[in-house]
Amino acid sequence: MIKKSIKYIVLCTFLVLFASLQAQVKPVDLVNPFVDTHNSRWFYFNSASRPFGMVNLSPDTDTDKTWSSGYLYGSDSIRCFSHVHAWQLAGVAVMPTTGKFKGHEGMDVYQSSFSHEGEIAKPGYHKVFLEDYGISVELTSSTRVGFHRYKFPKSKNKSIIFDTGARLAHGPTTFSKVWKVSNTEIAGVQVLKKTGRRPKDTPVYFVAKLNKPFDSFKGWVNNNMLKVKTDTIQGVNAGAGLFFKNEEASEVLMKVGISYVSVEQARKNLDTEINHWDFDKVVDESLNTWNDWLSKIEIKGGTQKQQVKFYTDLWHALLGRRIISDADGKYTDMTGEQPVIRSVKLDKNGKPLFPHYNFDAWWGSHWSLNILWSMAYPELMDGFCNTMVDMYQNGGLIPRGPSGGNYTFVMIGDPSVSFFATAYNKGIRNYDIEKAYEGLRKNAFVGGSRDHAGYEHNIPAYGGGMQYYVDQGWVPESIKAKGGHKDGASMTLEYAYQDWCLSQLSKALNKEEDYKLFSKRSLNYKNLWNPETKMMHPREIDGSWIKDFKPVVDDFNARGFCESNSAIYTHFVPQDMGGLIELFGGKAVYNDFLNASFKKGKELDFVGEGKNHAASWIDYGNQPGTGMAHVFNYSGAPWLTQKWVRKVKEVYGDTTPYGGYKGDEDQGQMGALGVLMAMGVFELDGGVSVKPYYEITSPLFDEVTIHLNNEYYPGEKFVIKTSNNLSENIYIQSTKLNGSALNNCWFYHDDFAEGGTLEIKLGQQPNKEWGVAIPPPSLNLED
Repeated sequence: MIKKSIKYIVLCTFLVLFASLQAQVKPVDLVNPFVDTHNSRWFYFNSASRPFGMVNLSPDTDTDKTWSSGYLYGSDSIRCFSHVHAWQLAGVAVMPTTGKFKGHEGMDVYQSSFSHEGEIAKPGYHKVFLEDYGISVELTSSTRVGFHRYKFPKSKNKSIIFDTGARLAHGPTTFSKVWKVSNTEIAGVQVLKKTGRRPKDTPVYFVAKLNKPFDSFKGWVNNNMLKVKTDTIQGVNAGAGLFFKNEEASEVLMKVGISYVSVEQARKNLDTEINHWDFDKVVDESLNTWNDWLSKIEIKGGTQKQQVKFYTDLWHALLGRRIISDADGKYTDMTGEQPVIRSVKLDKNGKPLFPHYNFDAWWGSHWSLNILWSMAYPELMDGFCNTMVDMYQNGGLIPRGPSGGNYTFVMIGDPSVSFFATAYNKGIRNYDIEKAYEGLRKNAFVGGSRDHAGYEHNIPAYGGGMQYYVDQGWVPESIKAKGGHKDGASMTLEYAYQDWCLSQLSKALNKEEDYKLFSKRSLNYKNLWNPETKMMHPREIDGSWIKDFKPVVDDFNARGFCESNSAIYTHFVPQDMGGLIELFGGKAVYNDFLNASFKKGKELDFVGEGKNHAASWIDYGNQPGTGMAHVFNYSGAPWLTQKWVRKVKEVYGDTTPYGGYKGDEDQGQMGALGVLMAMGVFELDGGVSVKPYYEITSPLFDEVTIHLNNEYYPGEKFVIKTSNNLSENIYIQSTKLNGSALNNCWFYHDDFAEGGTLEIKLGQQPNKEWGVAIPPPSLNLED
């Protein structure tokens, strides 16, 4: 009896301690920055970075191109530590070394081997050991300042390389200049050469301060060390070295502030954000900042692997796009012939109301960031809307993806309209909506941003085919124009959806004539429906269907489709699923076709073989297909949405460096999608309707709490509780909203904004009676 009591006490003690340890785990502790880093992209991996940070300080193992660059887990050498890992932007590469100085010989020579043993990466922090030099490197940052801590071995020759002329990722550096300010401070500028996407040379300014004085300052141009003593080094392929000889330099701290405006602004950013030398304090501040952001959504239950993937996904959703304005709100506008220094709007105390942002296109964000941010981070929607309105006032167009203040015309169409419509119709309205609408309407006609094909910078632009779209209701193939992604079928389908987004915004703004115009145009998708192939079929300029049509091809693009194929884009009608289902011949026919597509797609892990996006019937490795599993909610089979969302989550649930996204984690979009699927909510229309609503599927967790921002929504929190949540129980049996039975597979955003509780009971077999009586609000515009 005594032995049993002792065992019982020990067990209870263990359980209490385990529960205590579980309670101490914070969201930030569950983030794994190494997920899928075997196949990194320049902007993908960011360890020492704050949310949307201008500085993204991390080790670079590969620096030669945009793809397969930055930090690659399988590499064995670190080439440098650079401060900017952004879409089409890079800059300020540094490297601490010992022994003979090799900075002027280039990264191929001065790189160092490293191992993952002892390496640590957390949101806002990275630690790694440079084996060739015996140097322990630690990195952290504020929003605009990188903070380094180097622990050197006992050596007479210690140096820090500033390789300002180096090629980093997207292209070469056209010119750089570095100068000594004092024996503890240097400053400089690195001019990034224009690219096919970012059309103008873009300077990155910096100031670096050290806590220990360097003994000498030397530099090089074109691989040759300068023999003449100088305090300024400049030219093409130029750089500088800081040299330390005294033993007191065994540990060196260095702060590097950057700006896209000027050296003076870089110094102001540095002094404003980190005015001390307490490295550990900045690490703690960074971790706490990340934890505050991540804690906006709290989860209970699920496996540890699921929790790690959830918060890693959420971290990516808050990381990929960049602030480019300074601490005081100044930024460089590059939309005109000459750069212009401007400022964001300031409050009565002179502080910026919102930052100015850099971002890749919103292409596909209607199924990811638009939904997630509008739920948990509405202030972000306001900030990005202000950036786009400012760019419209500065340069005459609302952008679909700016880089360093440049227009880029990345991808196709005008995906910014879905972003604005989601924001406005969910009550996120701290920007000039009339000015925004003016710009969005301009984009929907000849001469707007839609008329620019991918990266088509010349004016006037024709590659987007808007004249064809306005005149005949569809965009043909083989348009003769500069630029890429001249894919008429994709353009037609996306323009039709974007027209519907504009119709919903015009309706909310009581612009009745525009509402009628854009509602009618949103049915243009039907002009691509071929009753013989029973799919969306591209058309030639003469109106004929393209020949040798195949729904799936062994390639990156099928003709007519942007990074996709007809098998996927045929379902790209989020504005009128009822109409599409009718074209197929009814719900039963449609469900059989889509379900068969998922079965075939599962064999390829829901991604094109070899990441060729047109090679699969289902592709969750790229934007155009990421809403497909949720379509069954509209076609009378919500249990199939529940099934296939879970299957996709299983395939994309890896938390090792060798999987997790299987494609392009495009500045947080795939991360945001993963969060939404794990929470069990989605919006197939992107949340743009005048009365937005959420579709429901089975969550991964026992409880999800979304803390609401009371500056936007009246409720305190919205909680999703799941009962009978076992791994085999993937089907919804019943739901309740605020205690009342909910037999729909959807609920209104207004209910979400008021706060409350959604209860979901799961089971092993599908309940085919639940969620089918009243489908999501009809989007069929002809009813």
